Amino acid sequence: MMEKGEFDMSRRSVLAGGAATTAWAAAPAAASAQAANRSTVSPKLPVRLTVNGQKHDLSLDPRTTLLDTLREHLHLTGTKKGCDHGQCGACTVIAGGVRINSCLSLAVQHDGHDITTIEGLGTPDKLHPMQAAFIKHDGYQCGYCTPGQICSAVSVLDEIRRGVPSHVQADVAATPQATNIEMRERMSGNICRCGAYSNIAEAMAEVAGNTGTGA
Repeated sequence: MMEKGEFDMSRRSVLAGGAATTAWAAAPAAASAQAANRSTVSPKLPVRLTVNGQKHDLSLDPRTTLLDTLREHLHLTGTKKGCDHGQCGACTVIAGGVRINSCLSLAVQHDGHDITTIEGLGTPDKLHPMQAAFIKHDGYQCGYCTPGQICSAVSVLDEIRRGVPSHVQADVAATPQATNIEMRERMSGNICRCGAYSNIAEAMAEVAGNTGTGA
């Protein structure tokens, strides 16, 4: 027969265990409710961008990248999302006259800036010289990296014209020239899985020669 003291101890243990189980079961639900409440709070910031000559007034989560803004909010899907780590160059656009990896740049950083994407360089009826050269020399191949390659190539020739030095330039005080090694070095951040590098270099050399940028 169970003694009274043993019964009381057993009863207390059961009650304590039940309370702990109830608290444990309720904890995930409470955490989920808190997470849901947090997720509904999405602070937005006003951002004004001029993209390909057109002004856009946007309200964005401050964590939104320029790449996602272009693709998801402005529906300019020419700019590609490749590695999303700034290593492949597929997302290259021209911001304020300088090429950048748009996946590494927040849209709020470019408030009031001019952005040029592949859609703003030319149209099917009026191609940019670099776009026409890529077609002529088969520099596009599968085409996924091509928008970033072309935006970068256009900026590279502009950098050379402006006298911006590069890593392979022996004399950084001298005027850079659009040589093969110079253009290859400057384009090294744009990766092409198809291996169309030589074709891209030929396209760039043609445009550089036509615009007077060359050795």
